[in-house]
Amino acid sequence: MEKRKFLFFVFLFLSVALIVLGLLGGEFRVVWQKAVTVCLECIGIG
Repeated sequence: MEKRKFLFFVFLFLSVALIVLGLLGGEFRVVWQKAVTVCLECIGIG
């Protein structure tokens, strides 16, 4: 059980660290722009 808890926190930390790195690298803007483009195409505006 102790090993399972440890792995949970390791993966949680890695997930948060990778999200922060993506935000600092400007990936949020790229993903957001692609999402907006897909949504506008589905609606038929873009």
